[in-house]
Amino acid sequence: MAFHEVRLPARLAFGSTGGVERRTDVVTLASGFERRSTPWAMGRRRYLIGANLRSLTDMAELTAFFEARRGRLYGFRFRDFADYASCTPGETPAATDQALGIGNGTRTAFPLVKAYGDVVRPIAKPVEGTVRVEVGGVELASEAFSVNAATGMVTLDAAAGAGMPVTAGFLFDTPVRFDADRLEVTLESFGAGRMAAVPLIELRV
Repeated sequence: MAFHEVRLPARLAFGSTGGVERRTDVVTLASGFERRSTPWAMGRRRYLIGANLRSLTDMAELTAFFEARRGRLYGFRFRDFADYASCTPGETPAATDQALGIGNGTRTAFPLVKAYGDVVRPIAKPVEGTVRVEVGGVELASEAFSVNAATGMVTLDAAAGAGMPVTAGFLFDTPVRFDADRLEVTLESFGAGRMAAVPLIELRV
């Protein structure tokens, strides 16, 4: 998949709106009962950014970022300020935040995930240097494991013992792409303007 490991500058996203969406197929039967199903195992996030930008400098920076991604062609990292940590936003991630799996004595690789009730979301874009890992109730030193920041895979230097829980805490970005092939900017005065909201959509990676 075409993806650039670069994050949209946070100040260009101030005032953004968005959230998670689901796809549900609803069929109403002749009896009035409903039959509901979904083809999606996971929700998908959508955002609108740029509507609060007024500085021509900021709008030029967003335009340059858009051009560098070739519009919708390349994905990139986005900090969703409502959901960017293994813990509640505003708290500090702890190594016990999310369950990654159970050791079996030979397994060393564990993908990062975040649970929303019984729905488990893969986390593919952790923020480098923020991942903390615990095995069997003991937090590991940073030298005892490695993290692939492009895939979210944690690799332990030594396999977790059989039955030992592996947990982690971290910050993460949401992989997205632009969901439009054009930007619209209105010049309102010298040095100031207005940009139409720019849509982003989450990528499955």
